[in-house]
Amino acid sequence: MTKKIQLSVLDPSPIVEGGSAELSLRNTLDLAKKTEQWGYKRFWLAEHHNWAGMASSASPIVIGRVASVTEKMRIGSGAMLLSHYSPLSVAEQFGTLETFFPGRIDLGLGRAPGTDQYTANVLRQRVAGEPEFEARLQELIAYLYGTGTATEDGSFSFHAIPGEKTNVPIWLLGSGFYSAQLAGILGLPFSFAGHFAPGNMMEAIKLYRDYFRPSQFLEEPYVMLAVQVVAADEKQEAERLATSMYQKFLLLTRGQPSPILPPVDTMDELWNDNERRAVEEQLFTSIIGDPAGVKQQLHELIEKTDPDEIMAHTEIFDHKARLRSYEILAQAAVN
Repeated sequence: MTKKIQLSVLDPSPIVEGGSAELSLRNTLDLAKKTEQWGYKRFWLAEHHNWAGMASSASPIVIGRVASVTEKMRIGSGAMLLSHYSPLSVAEQFGTLETFFPGRIDLGLGRAPGTDQYTANVLRQRVAGEPEFEARLQELIAYLYGTGTATEDGSFSFHAIPGEKTNVPIWLLGSGFYSAQLAGILGLPFSFAGHFAPGNMMEAIKLYRDYFRPSQFLEEPYVMLAVQVVAADEKQEAERLATSMYQKFLLLTRGQPSPILPPVDTMDELWNDNERRAVEEQLFTSIIGDPAGVKQQLHELIEKTDPDEIMAHTEIFDHKARLRSYEILAQAAVN
């Protein structure tokens, strides 16, 4: 491999069929401890709501718990959905996390609803004249990197306590082009959601690098690419384990989100040709295979996209098999 690559973890605390949110959160803690031992750089929690297959909805709380059972790995949000919250509350939450775990907290931000529109409306309860994403982001930066904000006439000021001047690293995450351009313009690191929107991957990364301007945050662009990874000791077993991922995306195309289902020997009887093509379009960057195959596919992806970091998203029904998948990926990156 021509370029040494940093590896990180994106975990939504997946709930499996027959399991529970409690079990999933315990597995998240176990996964964090193991991946830290294997040399992973970051461990980020995804934010989703009203979703039967994911337990990381209160991601700042989970971030704090994960940070408490690890020692060096950076822990963060992938992504905190800023449109749902006030910038002041986000700054206070992540300022508190940074105060407890100095130098180990990342604040990844997303602008998508993160769930269905009905749930988004319940979360946001937006009012007329509410600031849009970029304005919210600038306000958040002022809380974490500056001295807060004030009313237009300067009669009253607002401060994130804790949070002010903690300089928690801010990332923009996206599956399209808006966040790529904005991250570049503001000089922020950018993470692309290649684990479910690979069709936009190359253009989004190029836009980010083209628009990048050095800033107080970064002197050079920094790209982290999230991808699906399913690894096993045997290629056939990896392909079988990956059917849980295929079933998840198949049900999403039907508007039926569900817990992670057990793997099957074949998908032929579960989807039609149109559904198969739709799922494959969302997953064509996935790395699936035995150790040798994973190493080759990882090398090819790095050669194609030249990322600074790979964030692996792995949802496998069996927890021990999921751990083994992350272990194989870590070995592939260093050998």
